[in-house]
Parts: sequence; C-alpha cells; structure tokens
Amino acid sequence: MKTNSIMKNKIKILSIFLMISLFGAAQETKGNLDEYLKIAAENNPGLKATFNEYMAAMEKVPQVGALPDPQFAFAYFAQPVETRVGPQNWRFNLAQSFPWFGLLTAKEDVATEMAKAKFEQFENRKSNLFFEVKTTYYNYYFIEKAIEITQGNMEILNVFKRLSLVKIEAGKASIVDALRVELELNDLENQLALFVDTKEALQVNFNNLLNREVAESIHVPDTLWQDELTFDKQTMLDSIYSSNHELKSIDHKLNAFLNQEVVAKKEGLPKFNIGLGYTIVSENAGSTFSDNGKDAILFPSVGVKIPLFRKKYKALIKEAQYFQEAETSRKQDKKNALSTVYENAHKNFSDGDRRIELNKKQSEIAKKVLDVLIVSYSTDSKDFEEVLRIERQLLKYELEYQKALTDKNAAIAFIDYLLGK
Repeated sequence: MKTNSIMKNKIKILSIFLMISLFGAAQETKGNLDEYLKIAAENNPGLKATFNEYMAAMEKVPQVGALPDPQFAFAYFAQPVETRVGPQNWRFNLAQSFPWFGLLTAKEDVATEMAKAKFEQFENRKSNLFFEVKTTYYNYYFIEKAIEITQGNMEILNVFKRLSLVKIEAGKASIVDALRVELELNDLENQLALFVDTKEALQVNFNNLLNREVAESIHVPDTLWQDELTFDKQTMLDSIYSSNHELKSIDHKLNAFLNQEVVAKKEGLPKFNIGLGYTIVSENAGSTFSDNGKDAILFPSVGVKIPLFRKKYKALIKEAQYFQEAETSRKQDKKNALSTVYENAHKNFSDGDRRIELNKKQSEIAKKVLDVLIVSYSTDSKDFEEVLRIERQLLKYELEYQKALTDKNAAIAFIDYLLGK
C-alpha cells in the first residue's frame, strides 16, 4: 500500500511537470521588443555612421550650387605707363564668371537626389538593424524556452528514475530501467549545456546590436505572440515594390543621372564673365588736361567663354545616359530579387503557422499517451521503453512548437524589412 501511495504521488508530480512545461503562461505584449528597437535606433554605431554619410551628402548641395569664386588681380607697373593724363602705376581687376542659365540649379538637383539616395540607404540600414534585433530577440526567447523545457523534462526523468528505483526495491522492475533513464538524462544534460552556451552567445550579439554592455539582461515574454500578415500575397508584394528602401534609393539615383544629363548639356553652352577694372594714375606735371591724374575705371567688361570642342560634352551626355540605363536595369533586377526572397519568406511564414498547430496538437496527444503509459508502468512494470520514447517525443514537440513560433515571427520580421519598416 505504501509503495502504491508513493507511486501515485510521483505520478501526480509528473502530471504537474508536464502541464508546466507544455506551452507556458499567458501571452505578453511587444513592449520590451519595441523598447529594444528604440535603443538600437539611438545607439547602434553602424546606423550612426550611415546617417552621417547622408548628412555629408546633403552638404554637397550648397557646394555645387554656388557661383565660382570671383577673381581679383593686382598689377604694379615697375616702369609706369605714360598716358596723356599721367603715368599708370597700379591696376586692379575684379571678375566674376556666370554659367549658363539653370546649370547651378541642375547641379543642385543632382546632389539633392544623390543625398536622398543616401537617406534611403540609411533607412534600409535601420530596417535591416530592426530585423536583426527582432530575429536575435526571437532566437533568445527560443533558447530560454528550450532551457526551461529541457530542465522540466530532466525533472520528469528524475521522477521516472526514483519511480523505477522504488519498483526495483519492490522487486517489480529491473535495474535496466534506471540505467535507461540515466542515459536519457546524460543526453539532456549535454543538450542543456549547448543551450546555455547558445544563450550567452545570443545575449552578446543582441546587446552589441544595441551598443550596450554585453552582460545586460534581456527580457522576453513567457509565451511569444504570433504576428500575422495583414494583406494577401500580391498586395504585400506590391507594397514592397512601392516602399522598399533599396528600390527608392535606385529611383533617386536614376533621377540624379537624369539631372546629370541636363548638367552635361548646359556645360556645353557658353559661360559669361563680367569684370571691373580700376587703374591708379599719377599726375603729369606737364599736362594741361582737366582729368590729369584722374584714376581710370573700366566698367563693365564682359566676356564669353565658348565651348568649341564638343567631343567632351557629348561624352558627358552619353555617360549620364549609360548611368540611367544601368540604374533602370538595376531596379528591375532588384524587383526580381525582392519577389524571390518575399516568396521564400511567405513560405516560411506559412510553414511556421502550420507547424505551430501541428506541434501543439502533437504535444497534447503525446501528453495523454504518456499519462496512460505512466499509469500502466506503475501498475505492472510494462512499457517502460515506450514511456521513454513518448517522453522524448513530447520534448521534441514542445521544442518544435516554440521553434515554430520564432520562425513564424522571424518570417514576418523579414517581410517588414522588405517593406522598409
């Protein structure tokens, strides 16, 4: 009677462990992850570097839009030049050149579009950073759950071991049963050690993405939420084509080269120079002219620079056109690549969704089978090998359930990256 009472207590403990380890507690919000994304956006050094590249590109706009620096010339006559109003001793010249109408504006447009392309690269880098943070967070969650589930299953096996020892003492089981449990425990201990090492590596990776101390703790929910796709497949793909930052960057580069063609054409048009001359004249003692010793002012002097050699300018135009064709082809190539990776991500999402339902159902069935086998083993010492087999399957289904949750959310995270979120 005493032995049966002990067995019943142990069976009760087993059931409690199974219930705890199956699917965890209630679902939590995404608050922690959102906070981590904010920290990453503010602190990540790679993202800061990309942003500074964009700011540097913006500083190019006022540079190319400015007029050429004026030219100032000074001349001193070692031998004064005699004129009717007196000898010329000094001469000053100030000249300013002006490009063809609209050239500076076109250059500003080129620089502005290139800067916008840099900004889209920055946004793409931020989206990619968010994807890395999310996937590392999900993987960290899975490892924590894997450790928890493995430890729970080790507790179950320890109960099995004690139960088998009680039956061995009562002469109702063989020492082989206890040894089999020992083998299972050794395997789980090794697996647990790998999970712990993986957790530490993920913690370092995650905190480096946030640019904070690698020992900082990471808070994950008891049960991971399930993200969902809000639109059908084609609508999502169309949204990717319209909002992907890499495609936007290509569009801005294409616009820049269209403006570059305008620049090349205007570079081949005349340029103008306007100047002011001022000559200092000394008095001529023998002159009777009324303007004797009066300084001479030449204003304005106008010049035209005519680009006669056209080969250079034709080459500049062709260069811009080739760049336009290159960006047009690059955009189509990127759209094809996005279509391919989106299809694969959608497949991963659907697969994760199916595996969640499958492993949840399989875990529930395996738990029921295990409960029956435990009762059977406690009464007639049969099916112990089957008990261990089902226990292994239950562990597998529990881990696969959690892995499916992370895979599904990781697929959504990648789709969000493609959408430029």
